[in-house]
Amino acid sequence: MPKYFIVLVTLLALFLSACSTKEVYKPKKISGKWRAYAPMESEIVDRSSNVALLENHKVLTKNGELNVTIAKNQRILSLSDGWVLSSSIDGNLTLTSENNSSLKEMFQLKNTIASASVKGDMLAVLFANDTIALYDIPSKSLLFKAQSGSSIASDMRIVNPYFMRGLVIFATLDGKVIIVSTQMKKELRTVLVSSADYFNNIIDLNLFDNKIIASTDTKMLSLTKKEIRQKYEIRNIAYGKKDIFITTKQGEVIALTPDLQVISKIKFPFAHFLGLIEKGENLYVLEKEGYLIIINKKTFDYKVKKVDIDDGFVFTGKNLFYVDDKEVLIP
Repeated sequence: MPKYFIVLVTLLALFLSACSTKEVYKPKKISGKWRAYAPMESEIVDRSSNVALLENHKVLTKNGELNVTIAKNQRILSLSDGWVLSSSIDGNLTLTSENNSSLKEMFQLKNTIASASVKGDMLAVLFANDTIALYDIPSKSLLFKAQSGSSIASDMRIVNPYFMRGLVIFATLDGKVIIVSTQMKKELRTVLVSSADYFNNIIDLNLFDNKIIASTDTKMLSLTKKEIRQKYEIRNIAYGKKDIFITTKQGEVIALTPDLQVISKIKFPFAHFLGLIEKGENLYVLEKEGYLIIINKKTFDYKVKKVDIDDGFVFTGKNLFYVDDKEVLIP
């Protein structure tokens, strides 16, 4: 028998053995079953940072389903300033009014689009080649364009451009935050969040406590006049009134200040978190093996409920988790 065949069989056996013995989260105590559910008419087939696409090509937002249908050759990008944005792989971008689906704006941009947002008559686009651009919607004219860098591979959690007070903040695929003036059509500042070689795109961007909070898969940035960075392998992020809450790939749930200082932390060994909701006094954390972990935000005491979910896309809405074709309600 050839030696290379023996080596191949040995490696395959080791791989299958590792897969079969993979550890999963097992709570020490389960406080009953979660009973707040609702069915969905269609299952989730795609998602972006603030919107999802159903199998029937209707649009699902954090507040529920819209009466908007996306073309079968397009993927969903965002819900922004009253528009649903979708695009084809060759750069045909469609803006559909969320209140009147017959009202549309069309752009032929000729390159694959990673994310896009709208504010008034201005369209901000991040292309898959990490080019950023601004367009005037009525005239379809190009207002600004710049190349950020290059990205070998990206996390699917791609962030849409963020408009704020005469600025647009682009969250790039190579781990940067680029601030552009919408009046001067000029780049004002570029800040590096992370310099990892792979999966280094910004996965979350928010304005919180007068700070820009940006995160990649491996690092968080709090930006004002100074730059504060912390290393976290992030799965989910939620924002309270004063604190930031994250879950990590190591099974941690952490409360942070806007300056990224740790307030509280708890670890659930081998947990794989699917979603995080901050509501009232609690955090609600959905776990892959079928558990809902309810954590008090002040004490970090917790209880675990068994939840009935199947494998599939997970999209976090306002006070509920959409899981495949089911709603897990947080009353």
